Amino acid sequence: MCSLMERWYPAATAESWDRVGLILGDGDRPVRTVLLAVDPVGAVADEAIALGADMIITHHPLLLRGASFLPESDPKGRIVARLIRAGIALLNAHTNADCASDGVARALADLVGIRGAVPFEEAGTDDEGRPIGHGRIGQIDPMSLSDLADLVASRLPEGPTGLLVGGDEERIVERVAVSGGSGDSFLGRVRDLGADAYLCADLRHHPASEHLEAGSPALLCASHWATEWPWLPVLAERLARAEARDDAGVEVVVSTIVTEPWTSHRPTQGGRA
Repeated sequence: MCSLMERWYPAATAESWDRVGLILGDGDRPVRTVLLAVDPVGAVADEAIALGADMIITHHPLLLRGASFLPESDPKGRIVARLIRAGIALLNAHTNADCASDGVARALADLVGIRGAVPFEEAGTDDEGRPIGHGRIGQIDPMSLSDLADLVASRLPEGPTGLLVGGDEERIVERVAVSGGSGDSFLGRVRDLGADAYLCADLRHHPASEHLEAGSPALLCASHWATEWPWLPVLAERLARAEARDDAGVEVVVSTIVTEPWTSHRPTQGGRA
């Protein structure tokens, strides 16, 4: 399992600040059941233990900034202890999966129906000669921003925060950019590439406002989890096909637990009298 993940999502393609790879466990131990999830949180550990999984593969790292102490009074320490006791390995692919040819950005572009999607900036090719790099941009059938927002909202996994839209909703859009997870850093790039609309997550007030004041592209802001979860079924299919070729009999399960930090949404209505 570890060798497959390294082949498809090489650690060398991750950002220098990132922490990717095998976090816990023995990489040589046989795996019969693997659980895929976005976040290595307590609810996912519970699910893996109940499932009898041998490994969890997550998108996000458990210890991105490292730790000097991991007592069980600490949430991360508690997860580490529980997974070790249960014999469950933990592996993650983060920015190396974001930029991969069949990674997070590509899965989001496919979900939206973008044709001819290419990275914002190519960062080389994979072992099959396909371009890798962050984000994707390409064409859709012409439609209003309002219709695109409805389409995106209907295809992203259900979560508590929904989809925010910024821009003229009657405007016709054809060239669409996407980036799973936080997208502030690519605002200038997608404008330079001529995008009509940009779908990402975690847009902050001031960068989004200043961007829209300056013009295109319109913005679609979903949740971090919702824009990255669509990669999990893609990974599950790849793993299942690879293990079937090896006659390994591995069960791959995609977690549907919504690991957003928020649990519900309320429209605010006061203060406008």
